[in-house]
This record gives sequence, C-alpha cells and structure tokens, in this order.
Amino acid sequence: MALLVYVGAALAEIAGCFAFWAWLKLGKSPLWLVPGVASLCLFAWLLTLVDAEHAGRAYAAYGGVYILAALLWLWVAEGFRPDRWDAIGAAICLAGAAVILWGPRAG
Repeated sequence: MALLVYVGAALAEIAGCFAFWAWLKLGKSPLWLVPGVASLCLFAWLLTLVDAEHAGRAYAAYGGVYILAALLWLWVAEGFRPDRWDAIGAAICLAGAAVILWGPRAG
C-alpha cells in the first residue's frame, strides 16, 4: 500500500511543481497554478496515508520514490531520456528508502 501511495504522491507533487515551472519558466498562463495547487494539496494528503510511526520517516522514504518518478517525468513528459548514472542513482535512493521504511526497528 505504501508504494502505491508514494507513486501517487510523487505524480501529484511533480505535476503540481511542473505547473509552477510552466507558468514561470515556459510563459504559460497563471491559470496553470489552479490545478498545480490542487495537485500539491493532493500530494500532501496522500503522504498522510502512509502507515509510518513518524512523519519524518515517511517523508524520508518518499524521497527515493520521488527521485525515480522525477526521472520518469524527465523521460515521458520532457522527452529527455535519463542515462545510466540517473538509473544507478535512483536505484541507490530506492534501496535507501526501503531500508528507512521497512528496516527492523527495536521495540
């Protein structure tokens, strides 16, 4: 369940941030901010659904998923294919996220 929530949160965050990018960097209409803000609110709400004892741990683990999602956005939405170093870095981050989220905890 956590992985699905993280994927949804990552898509919502990237879409929301891209709306601001499009407005400020690509000259799009300020109306792009309306769905952008809604998307960022969805992102924040989705992170509350993660079953973690502490918010900081949930956010830290989310970081690895976000990095992979950002690289996929780079490829799919922006048409620029990530290279092997991007893939290696994302794999390292995902491994770290898994350790943070599912590592054994003392009592």
